[in-house]
Amino acid sequence: MQPDLCPPQEQIRTLKVALERQAPGQRPGYASSLATTPLGPPVLKHWCVWIQPADATPANRWDQRWLKAVSSALTTWKALVPITRVDSPDQANVLIRRERPARRQVAGVWRASNGRTQLQIVDVQRLGSRRLEPQVKVMVSPELRAEALQATALHELGHAFGLWGHSSVPTDALAINQGESPVLVPSERDRLTLAWVMQQATRFGSTIQQPIQQSIEPSESALPE
Repeated sequence: MQPDLCPPQEQIRTLKVALERQAPGQRPGYASSLATTPLGPPVLKHWCVWIQPADATPANRWDQRWLKAVSSALTTWKALVPITRVDSPDQANVLIRRERPARRQVAGVWRASNGRTQLQIVDVQRLGSRRLEPQVKVMVSPELRAEALQATALHELGHAFGLWGHSSVPTDALAINQGESPVLVPSERDRLTLAWVMQQATRFGSTIQQPIQQSIEPSESALPE
């Protein structure tokens, strides 16, 4: 009998752990621009992903288009990281929502965005065991054309799976500004960067014997879109 890879949460505590800059160094791809945490990069050997379903059955054409684009982006990342799609939010580490992110102020200017990724670090109990996990909320606006929807989902999911930063090369999925053609497949630089992140030592996914620190009211680490 195979183990349940995505059991539901039984208890959860949010921890006061935030993203921070790495020490300078030579790394592959754009890994030097990525943020990490004091506990290591917030990555898991296996991810459980929930996608917000349509509001009605059958889904209307707009919900169908959003679901198709997001599912395609997830399938693309699935070739690089182990992923199980789940039916319930309490099974997930990554929750993808059909939501236009609220505008936020950057350098004194209010900005709108097509997508946003927010990170919480949690101490979660599943099947009686406690472990440290990243809990990620991914927002992808439905108000986009199909290719832009898929490119936005691909970009935001790259953050969710550990690429907490941006590339300066427009042909990368995690480019801060993409070129004229939407990027629908991770580039070789995206792949090299993700592979490096996944090889780093981390406490995420490890069983917790003692509390790491006191739980706090929910807070989120977010990075520019």
